[in-house]
Amino acid sequence: MIKICGITNIDDATAACEYGADAIGFIFSPSPRRVSANEARRITSRLPAGPLKTGIFTDRKLAEVQAIIEDCALDCVQLHGYEDSVYCEQLEPKVIKAFRVENDDILKHLPRYLTFAFLLDSYSPIYPGGTGRTFNWEIAIRAKRYGRIILSGGLTPDNVLDAITRVRPYGVDTCSGVESSPGRKNHKKMQDFIAIAKGAMK
Repeated sequence: MIKICGITNIDDATAACEYGADAIGFIFSPSPRRVSANEARRITSRLPAGPLKTGIFTDRKLAEVQAIIEDCALDCVQLHGYEDSVYCEQLEPKVIKAFRVENDDILKHLPRYLTFAFLLDSYSPIYPGGTGRTFNWEIAIRAKRYGRIILSGGLTPDNVLDAITRVRPYGVDTCSGVESSPGRKNHKKMQDFIAIAKGAMK
């Protein structure tokens, strides 16, 4: 799976789909890339079937998340907060549970969840994601025993080949690594990232 996150406009969303992204992410959490449900719906309604339309949430009330899922026709949700396994099990679309990796203590939390995949991102004491920094990929390798791993955190066209070669994850996720500015994608970087990742994951 190749996921382009932090989509805020139809041009970037369309380009990501055309270049072959398997999933695109809309951030509904505090972020420079945050979109409203209305903005996301206007984009998702114009996209082709195929790529997973993913909503990123952080500690939102379950009813609010479910309403946005329906309103925006989301295929998948990505949870970046302290949502527990019971919360995850109540959501109908595919659930990706995200974890911020500070050290290998994170590994003890993964067995508690039965989700579609785990997304591993770099730890920040301030932000729930989107740090633009890599972490110790050896932890991601060890995490694969617990389920599908989507590798995130500081991935760019320059390092995604190395990341996939070393970790062999189920998927890779990028946001700031293919941007011109927060919320605006650099289409050349995005195209290169997807092409390199697809080649490496064959």
